[in-house]
Amino acid sequence: MGMTRLQPTTHVARRMFELLEPVCLVTFMAEECNEEMAALGHRTYWDGYFASRAAPLGRVPAEVVHAAFYNFAEGEAARHIPSAWETIPPEASLAARERGSAASLRRILGAELAGSPGLVRAADLTTKAATSAPTEGRVMYAGMRTLPVPADPVARLWHSATMLREHRGDGHIAALVGARIGGTEAHVLSALDQGIHPAESFGRIHHLPKKRLAAVMDGLRERGLVDADGHFTDAGRATKQRIETLTDELAVAPYEALSPAELDELITELEPITAALVATGSQ
Repeated sequence: MGMTRLQPTTHVARRMFELLEPVCLVTFMAEECNEEMAALGHRTYWDGYFASRAAPLGRVPAEVVHAAFYNFAEGEAARHIPSAWETIPPEASLAARERGSAASLRRILGAELAGSPGLVRAADLTTKAATSAPTEGRVMYAGMRTLPVPADPVARLWHSATMLREHRGDGHIAALVGARIGGTEAHVLSALDQGIHPAESFGRIHHLPKKRLAAVMDGLRERGLVDADGHFTDAGRATKQRIETLTDELAVAPYEALSPAELDELITELEPITAALVATGSQ
């Protein structure tokens, strides 16, 4: 892993994404978060998702959440915002998300790994990176930066990994906007990249009205990004690759706060934690 000897590069940004994403995914995949949200009174998974993820932005209207999240279909945010906050304060949903996520990490990692000095060090270095990057133009990341960093190492690792996820997500949205790829189009490109065909069957978009999906596919065909059969063209594949490369480039900044030795150490300490999470699918 010689790449970690260098100052941060797109390779480092991609490697950190691979290592930290399974830490964040417990929020969406494991049961503890859902249970915490249900205990608060959220009726559905998506009520809890929108209420807690949007909470760092404050009590903004659905249109602002739609803009910041980017990849949800028109009207989806409005089904949950602001109604999900009306009886349950945003702060309560935020706290429940952290509690549930930390509990699932502890269960999956087991007492030995969750209580290890390596995890504490990983949490400290992840936090150093996550609290160092410029916030300009990064709405979701800036919102997360306003929150207190938890004292508990497991919660701190999750919180800082999630900050970095939102930082990367904001950069990804900038890359998509620059490539003139909308939220639904982004899901189509992602589905094709994963080998899912037809792309309209992808889990994140299959529920959308057929007319809406047909219009999206027609638009991508007109631009020469997908062919008549709904597969990538060379131009479509190249566009997807450019977006991913730019996303990595825009995700480098937080890791510039770490010395090459600290970056090496962070990768080393995260590897067993990530391996344990990947083995269970973060569930």
